[in-house]
Amino acid sequence: MIEARQLKKSFGRQRVLDGVDLRVQRGESVVIIGRSGGGKSILLKHLIGLLSPEAGDVLIEGQSIARMNERQLLQVRRKFGMLFQGAALFDSLTVAENVAFVLQRERKLPEIEIARKVDDALAMVDLAGTQRKKPAELSGGMRKRVGLARAIVYQPEIVLYDEPTTGLDPIVADSIDQLIVRIRERLAVTTVAVTHDMRSARRIGQRILMLHQGRVHFTGTPDETFQSQDPVVYRFVNGISDPKEPNF
Repeated sequence: MIEARQLKKSFGRQRVLDGVDLRVQRGESVVIIGRSGGGKSILLKHLIGLLSPEAGDVLIEGQSIARMNERQLLQVRRKFGMLFQGAALFDSLTVAENVAFVLQRERKLPEIEIARKVDDALAMVDLAGTQRKKPAELSGGMRKRVGLARAIVYQPEIVLYDEPTTGLDPIVADSIDQLIVRIRERLAVTTVAVTHDMRSARRIGQRILMLHQGRVHFTGTPDETFQSQDPVVYRFVNGISDPKEPNF
């Protein structure tokens, strides 16, 4: 479903991605972990075509997107839904208007059909009845749910999550994790999530991939990851700093 081949990306003199290879099968749930600033979110943006690599390629269902123009990318992005780290809601719009944003912009469906899809998406994330609220009236967890409803309202094949539980208390974070699993199972979507939350990684990932020094350092099941004796993986999942490296 998704493939990256020798992906490289730099910002100035800093090489962020240095030959990333990955494959994600249809319907699979993959979690990407790694140090802050290690390229996880940058990798996500390459997968959806928001950034272009300096070298290497990204393929979606076998189709190369790395050199596509914006018009071509729009067709590929239709396969994706994305939950951004801060939910990225429009403060001036209601919940219903936020969720309906893409459908309204495309102008392909009558208003009554858009309203039905919005209602269905909000019900799936347990937010029925919130259509007229504004983002300022919602808790952090509710805003994440609205962002997720917007990501799935047009029934994408792939959903990307950028730090879905950041800033949430453990109970709300657990509810978001359960929701991610529920959506994967109900909609049969392919899931790729970036997270620093190790509990979340264990709950939602069928496979965990660790970025380190710009490359995929490790990949394995949750059990293999949390039982790994690889020093880099072990220190990260257990929150142990390396005295030989700067940790700020």
